[in-house]
Amino acid sequence: MLLKRALLDQIAAGELDLVFRRWRKPTVRTGGRLRTAVGMLEIDGVRKVAVRSITASDAHRAGYATRTDLVADLRSRPDGNVYRIEVRQGGSDPLIELRERDEMSDDEIIEARTRLDRLDRSAPWTRRYLELIDDNPHVRAQDLADSIGVERDVFKTNVRKLKVLGLTISHSSGYELSPRGRVVLAGLDDPG
Repeated sequence: MLLKRALLDQIAAGELDLVFRRWRKPTVRTGGRLRTAVGMLEIDGVRKVAVRSITASDAHRAGYATRTDLVADLRSRPDGNVYRIEVRQGGSDPLIELRERDEMSDDEIIEARTRLDRLDRSAPWTRRYLELIDDNPHVRAQDLADSIGVERDVFKTNVRKLKVLGLTISHSSGYELSPRGRVVLAGLDDPG
């Protein structure tokens, strides 16, 4: 579920707690969490509703001036059912905290190596990607992918796997190694 930054800021400030979407099937579920630009977003409830059941209060809680504005927005997307999603700020993003850690115990480095080894099981690529990103910060994904003869979508999917481990940081143009990523890359040379 994509949310505009202004809406996320209002949710983080506690000003809004509802989102309405028209979907063929929900892309979030009750009890789920979303990583956003303002931290984690908790999904407290997801339910299909009839448009006629939406109140003026619901519209205000979703950031609309009037119920009519909300209904018009929903009708501009004619396919699918209308869902009422209850949301709240869920704290800071643990991935950001993880990637900023530049001090790791030997056990943490071994665990990171083990996870990279699992990713490399079918074909080794993780070290190559880490070195490529380290040597070419903020270079577009397409250019990096072309430089190693990999399709851009495959490259980006693999970089996301490294990001989940807290090893890379995505930017509007390209990537860079996180502080944790630099420690892990340096640890790959240590026979430990």
